[in-house]
Amino acid sequence: MAQPKVCVLRAPGTNCDVETAFAFASAGGDAQRVHLFQLLQSPSLLNDYQVLCIPGGFSYGDDVGAGVIFAGQLRVKLGEILGEFLAADKLVLGICNGFQVLLKAGILPGGSETWQPGAERVPTATLTWNDNGKYTARWVTLGCQGSNSVFLQGIDEIDLPIAHAEGRIVVRDPATVENWLERGQVALCYREPAMATTAVGELTSTAVSFPANPNGSGGNIAGLSDPTGRVLGLMPHPERFIHGTQHPQWTRRPQVDDGDGIQLFRNAIAYFD
Repeated sequence: MAQPKVCVLRAPGTNCDVETAFAFASAGGDAQRVHLFQLLQSPSLLNDYQVLCIPGGFSYGDDVGAGVIFAGQLRVKLGEILGEFLAADKLVLGICNGFQVLLKAGILPGGSETWQPGAERVPTATLTWNDNGKYTARWVTLGCQGSNSVFLQGIDEIDLPIAHAEGRIVVRDPATVENWLERGQVALCYREPAMATTAVGELTSTAVSFPANPNGSGGNIAGLSDPTGRVLGLMPHPERFIHGTQHPQWTRRPQVDDGDGIQLFRNAIAYFD
């Protein structure tokens, strides 16, 4: 069977596209780095791919907010082709700045259910400045029990690094989180290492303080899925932990070849088997 083709979509300022493409390729995909300007020139290029990934980095320097310019270009200039992609049996992944882009473009949290090309909208949630008001880079432990995400199948907990200044999820209405829980859309939550068996439904109502919740995100949420489970946005970086030796404590942990993050990419590729 042909390898699933992955479009790793980069923009000026993106700086995690090479390692993200490598992670997809390591999982068995045919990953290609595509510049946003190529897609703007020929939107139909997106039809050639089964997976769209927007990687991390500071797109457009975060000049007017993290992911805002990139998101606007997707919504206004590529709205029709993205609507077709979302409605098809394909996958979308947004990592860190990519998650910010998906949320601010309106691709998340509703996916194809609520996608309106070019339309101004009132967001139900956004990602804003960390509680500490500064860029924060550290490792975190995440719970993902109860998610419907294609990318997280078979994963209950996971360690990954974060590196961001605007990763705190804020919702307009507290009932929004309950709705996400009911629909299996809360994909990942920050948790203390001692909370390994705690499901996401409990984690969203549990106090998890810094540094375990590094940005003060509401409901301790680190990642969201759309209702179908085919779109995932997350602030941590799975592409930075695909080998066991990439963990800062690898010499003190049981020796393993794979890092926790590689499973997300394997799940994505396996979806098309």
